[in-house]
Amino acid sequence: MPIFAEQSFFLTPPKHILPTIVIAQFCCTSLWFASNGVLSELVANFDLRANALGNLTAAVQFGFITGTLVFALWTVTDRFSPSKVFLTSAIFGALGNAGMLWQDNTLFTLVLFRFLTGFFLAGIYPVGMKIAADYFDKGLGRSLGFLVGALVLGTAFPHLLKGLDTYFPWQSVVMTTSGLAFFGGLSIALLVPNGPYRKQGQQVDLKAFFKVFQNTDFRAAAFGYFGHMWELYAFWAFVPLMLMKYQEVHNIVLNIPILSFGIIAIGGLACVLGGYLSQRIGVKKTAGIALLLSGCCCLVSPLAFMLPTEDLFVGFLFFWGMVVIADSPLFSTLVAQRSTPELKGTALTIVNCIGFAITIVSIQLMTVLQSTYSHFWIYMLLVVGPFLGLYALVHKKKSR
Repeated sequence: MPIFAEQSFFLTPPKHILPTIVIAQFCCTSLWFASNGVLSELVANFDLRANALGNLTAAVQFGFITGTLVFALWTVTDRFSPSKVFLTSAIFGALGNAGMLWQDNTLFTLVLFRFLTGFFLAGIYPVGMKIAADYFDKGLGRSLGFLVGALVLGTAFPHLLKGLDTYFPWQSVVMTTSGLAFFGGLSIALLVPNGPYRKQGQQVDLKAFFKVFQNTDFRAAAFGYFGHMWELYAFWAFVPLMLMKYQEVHNIVLNIPILSFGIIAIGGLACVLGGYLSQRIGVKKTAGIALLLSGCCCLVSPLAFMLPTEDLFVGFLFFWGMVVIADSPLFSTLVAQRSTPELKGTALTIVNCIGFAITIVSIQLMTVLQSTYSHFWIYMLLVVGPFLGLYALVHKKKSR
């Protein structure tokens, strides 16, 4: 290939690359909350207890943590083709998700299947970001905005399918999400080869987990992300319960699955808008604004349950759904930019590993508190995450 053509390729990736990654990310991450979307049916069919939401959600998160830890310690994403890792993970993640259809399931087997699904999601979400970073050097924040937006839509999608349960019984929700994951993995393998900015790691580096944190700027970006994660998945997991509690208190009827889909899914738009905004005012400032606004939502959440009309309450949750996720692609951008090229995939995986470990703590804490204290007050505790994230940003020496 002529030198000019090679340079042109480096600067301008083929137009199909980003849409393919975005669509594949949406398809595969629909596995994430598949059990949440059909929780009531799982409870009825397999005689589960009311706390199954926390257990099944935490199982996915714990599986994801375990997977990211394994991938990071063995630097899988940097030593092997990310597209092949993505495909393999999508296939096994789809199979783990389909395990929910087994007629003899118990809480133990469901937790096991959700754990396996989460384990292989570790080869999907951070690997998808790694693939994007291998193609897009400039404008990475905007590209990751689309990518995380696809994750948000994928996360919300099972709630939409459940809301259309007249046409999609719960088994179809599970089969649809598994089928989408297989399709997403195949599309990456066929249409997205290794990117031009990829630097292949040559050997296993068991010290990589600690090595990446030696960079002060990287550490600051990572700590900001950890604060963000304390709030994010706890909010997503409890959106249906927030709506249910408001419905009970005000004696009204809400379409909880459809509203849950909308509240989570609108965060995808916020990710895209945040990516564009970061190009104008900076990544650090945009992330800080989102953290501040989501923290304010945590603090005023008790008042939201007292709002007199459902439109105001739902509007508040839609706003919270936007600001709670808008900073996610921005922190991922900072992490990728502050990593050495040979360990970029491993660094993203490590940060995801720790971030999702934090989500288990916050989700389990909220699960315990909801059985003891009023729903009106427990969500205020989520403000700890945005506060610590803002603290990390304020003490950041350098922004990009």
